[in-house]
Amino acid sequence: MTTLHDLTVAAADGTPYPLAQHRGQVLLIVNTASRCGFTPQYEGLEALWRRHREAGLTVLGFPCNQFGAQEPGNAAEIERFCSLTYDVTFPVLAKVAVNGPGADPLYTHLTSARPGLLGTRAVKWNFTKFLVSRDGRVLARFAPGTKPAALEARIEAALAAPR
Repeated sequence: MTTLHDLTVAAADGTPYPLAQHRGQVLLIVNTASRCGFTPQYEGLEALWRRHREAGLTVLGFPCNQFGAQEPGNAAEIERFCSLTYDVTFPVLAKVAVNGPGADPLYTHLTSARPGLLGTRAVKWNFTKFLVSRDGRVLARFAPGTKPAALEARIEAALAAPR
């Protein structure tokens, strides 16, 4: 059975980015966009990353242009926006599709493990968040409107869980 750690995604520059490098870390995986009403959540995601990275949290951002064409930029434009506007230092990887036949295998894995409301696997909008345990199990899925600060207790519990 494939686990999250068996998957490889693309880094912003297109090079392979094996998720196995995050084995033993808690992951918060988020599909992001620069022109979305939820875009200010970058600030909260960065705050979580800075507060908990020494304890083993990694936030991974995956730009996505599937919802209202709210992420039209290329990798350099996205990186510049994230850095200059929100001082983002967590990894922002290559743009992905999260739904449909072209969905990245990572998102197929995440949505299979944690379907949304009424069992639908589709990601409804930008800034849907998935919390992943140190051993690669998908622990929870959070709606786009769930602010990063509201995840603090769940993240702390995942970080404190026995390895």
